[in-house]
Amino acid sequence: MPALATPRTADRTSVRQRPGDRIFAGVTRTAGLLILVALAGVAVFLTLEGLPALRAPQDALFGASSFLRFVGPLVFGTVLAATLALLIATPLSLGVALVISHYAPRRLARGVGYLVDLLAAVPSVVYGLWGIGYLGSRLSPVYAWLETHLGFLPFFAGPASATGKTILTAGIVLAIMAIPIITAVTREVFLQTPKLHEEAALALGATRWEMVRMAVLPHARSGIVSAVMLGLGRALGETMAVAMVLSASGVVTFNLIGSDNPSTIAANIALQFPESTGLRVNALIATGLVLFVVTFAVNFAARTIVARGPREQVR
Repeated sequence: MPALATPRTADRTSVRQRPGDRIFAGVTRTAGLLILVALAGVAVFLTLEGLPALRAPQDALFGASSFLRFVGPLVFGTVLAATLALLIATPLSLGVALVISHYAPRRLARGVGYLVDLLAAVPSVVYGLWGIGYLGSRLSPVYAWLETHLGFLPFFAGPASATGKTILTAGIVLAIMAIPIITAVTREVFLQTPKLHEEAALALGATRWEMVRMAVLPHARSGIVSAVMLGLGRALGETMAVAMVLSASGVVTFNLIGSDNPSTIAANIALQFPESTGLRVNALIATGLVLFVVTFAVNFAARTIVARGPREQVR
């Protein structure tokens, strides 16, 4: 037995020592290290440049008495816009993914999948132009109707914006931008459902929807959560589309259709940075650090859920 094991070990060692394998391993390790170095460099830069803003005077913080009072409304607006985007994009994305994977004919599903994927290639500036030039004006009558009939709710208290530049319009634009990401991930997860599970459910008399509800959705639960969180990361970091669509005044309000809207971190940086100098630049960089931490945490949580999914399925 030892004599038989020795050649196998030698063969494996010789395979590992091939020049092509060593070169490939070195290239992949270098690429991984470069990504970590770039990420660490961004974090160090934001931290060093943002620290002076923690003790900056009121004038450097754009009128806020402290950095927390300055960044607080921005974090609120960022989370609110991203939440609105997910509330709109998640059901639409899941529906489109189910149509592509289980309902539509193969040719139609392939075409719909290509169209959805093309949405991810559209620049954010184009979405912003569409939102400010077309969507906002078309939504103004809708906002007026919401104020008239649902004005008793704090979300639609009004007065409704006549231009349509509201946080709800920004949320709709962000939802359209997040749909390709959520749809692409959930579509692939739905297609990975074991065919035996689907056929077993249909053989027991389940309808197509019952089969999806009992076999497909439970199998894809972790993938759906990770897709939604990746879409959240996309919505949190969007800049130009929100800056162009949103008429921000830096307030904290849950009114979704009014003219006074909270701003987001990314949009505020894009709008204020060209005219800022000195400690104001440090204050904007510090808000970028906050956004960096939030986005990193969201994406890290999504990757953790994706990695945990296969382990739970094996168990």
